[in-house]
Amino acid sequence: MRILVTGSMGYLGAVLVPALVAEGHETVSVDTDLFEQGDFGQWQNAFSFIRKDVRDIEAADLQGMDAVIHLAGLSDDSLGALLPELTEEVNHQASMRLATLAKSAGVGRFIFASSCSIYGNSGDELVNERTLPQPVTPYGVSKVQIEEGLNKLASRDFSPTFLRTATAYGVSPRLRLDLVLNNLVALAFTTGSVFIKGDGTPWRPLVHVEDVAHGFLAAMEAPREAVHNEVFNLGREEENYRVSAIAEVVRETVPGCRIEYAKEPSPDRRCCRADFGKIARTIPGYKPTWNIRRGAEELYNAFRANHLTPADLEGSTYKRIDTIKQLMKTKRLGPDLRWQSNKGCSC
Repeated sequence: MRILVTGSMGYLGAVLVPALVAEGHETVSVDTDLFEQGDFGQWQNAFSFIRKDVRDIEAADLQGMDAVIHLAGLSDDSLGALLPELTEEVNHQASMRLATLAKSAGVGRFIFASSCSIYGNSGDELVNERTLPQPVTPYGVSKVQIEEGLNKLASRDFSPTFLRTATAYGVSPRLRLDLVLNNLVALAFTTGSVFIKGDGTPWRPLVHVEDVAHGFLAAMEAPREAVHNEVFNLGREEENYRVSAIAEVVRETVPGCRIEYAKEPSPDRRCCRADFGKIARTIPGYKPTWNIRRGAEELYNAFRANHLTPADLEGSTYKRIDTIKQLMKTKRLGPDLRWQSNKGCSC
């Protein structure tokens, strides 16, 4: 298939695109590349991409495409809270514009990266795809809005699929240290302390970034009738953990570290246990293999091999919101999150 991938140079895109290519798919990758300074390890970018903001994609970019995998957006709860109006513009409005252009161009499949964060604070209840979304952040709200809009666009010739991913973890060429397992392993490795800002009780469904990538690939290759206008939680049911349990796995993985809790815990409105039975029943090609213990070991070994430092953890390179703040402070990005210098058109 010929596939347009938005957000191709992000944490997930940098893992997904090579997986698509390895399966013989022709990819056209589009990304404004806000996180170009976030390379991790000895990554050699083996695929070209068009440097373009998702808000600027044109009908011509979609001609001849069989599918769109839409990852692009402001992909962080705290970033959405910092820039709620831009989250509406970049996530919701740009996504609907892209989908409308894709439908008009005759693109048959549209795979959307949604999120389990739309369930908000669901407590100890196990939530599934029929559970009413109750997002508690602008980021989560935008995901619900896009799902609703794509649902209305669905037709015989335009088939959207919604993948509500669990919180990702694991090594990527575009590393993120603002994801819970990645962050806790990095803290343990660089400081010796697994520091918990809250009380450790909220639930988090977790999934390795490679399993996410394979989930998107499996959904795209699944029979259309199985996934047409369908929502799937993407992850493994055994991979629902309280934050305190995640911390314990990290303590057992990183030698000599200890768990510490904040003296005045920060409230966390996000709490979710997700049911992943539907994707297992409907898309047999989706076979996740990772668990957080293996993931913690992978991260620890990668941090050792690449000599991660406290400065790396405290700096802006691997944290989405801090990268954006730094780029805006230095005026490389304008208030609309567009590059202020000539970044060129391709790479």
